[in-house]
Amino acid sequence: MILVIAEQRAGTLNRASLETITAAQQQDPTAVAVLVPGATVSGAARELASARVNEVVTLEHPALEPYTPDAYTAALQEALAQLSPTYVLLPHTYQTRDFAPKLAARLDRAIITDVTAIKRGAETAFARPMFQGKLTADVTPAGAPPFFVTFQIGAYRADRVERGAAAAPIRALKVTLDPAAIREHPEPPFQQAKQAVDLSQAERIVSVGRGIKEQANLKVAEDLARALGAELAASRPICDSGWLPMERQVGSSGQTVAPKLYLALGISGAIQHLVGMKGSNTIVAINKDPDAPIFEVADYGIVGDLFEVVPAMIEALNRS
Repeated sequence: MILVIAEQRAGTLNRASLETITAAQQQDPTAVAVLVPGATVSGAARELASARVNEVVTLEHPALEPYTPDAYTAALQEALAQLSPTYVLLPHTYQTRDFAPKLAARLDRAIITDVTAIKRGAETAFARPMFQGKLTADVTPAGAPPFFVTFQIGAYRADRVERGAAAAPIRALKVTLDPAAIREHPEPPFQQAKQAVDLSQAERIVSVGRGIKEQANLKVAEDLARALGAELAASRPICDSGWLPMERQVGSSGQTVAPKLYLALGISGAIQHLVGMKGSNTIVAINKDPDAPIFEVADYGIVGDLFEVVPAMIEALNRS
């Protein structure tokens, strides 16, 4: 069995879970099941049941909301003992990075993180970037199953999930959790978090780089993002300068994104940035340098001054 552990928050499914199901279906479409943990997951389970999977298993317990690594590790350890999967696949989200190594270590099992591709052969290997994307290694897990594998956001596309002819069956799995064993007691989210953005869930992104020249010029990018209904993002130098908050950084040291549309304004295309956005469905780059590396990954490239091109785009969008 290939078991995908889906991620949801307050009943809302994380889109990265669908990307991981796509990966599982490519590994073996006949052996996929999905487990969705949380306090109330019926809505997310029904959404997942539309995919071509053998079954959706709900793991509901009051101690799983709000999320804590102790509760998730204990609950999933018991669930895996009941389900006995060969592979456990997860999206490489902040939450997964928090509990999955702990769970794998507790079970003394192999974990391969940030995978970008599956290579099937005599043995299944998983490709993952190394040295900030400069190299890619093919890794084969050793030891006894289950093998844990996390998939980089954008490595597979959520809209490529195979849908089933009928809804997959849903069944409930029961586990026993000792609340006293949960050491973490999360406080309410910090107020500023209400303004935080999860770029991995954005369908359209306008991203700016050094070519924006100065902070005052961000307005032209903000106007374009508003006209497109997009989120604003940036390369590392912009965030390091304090022109935009770090939560809006895309790249190997920021967020990994896979929107339907990624507009790169004045971004040269350093490998550290490309690692974070190359999984986008459609990439449009605007840069004065015709030899900028960003054009190597762009679907559409405009060689020109962004301060001439972007206002024309905004005007056209506002007319439509």
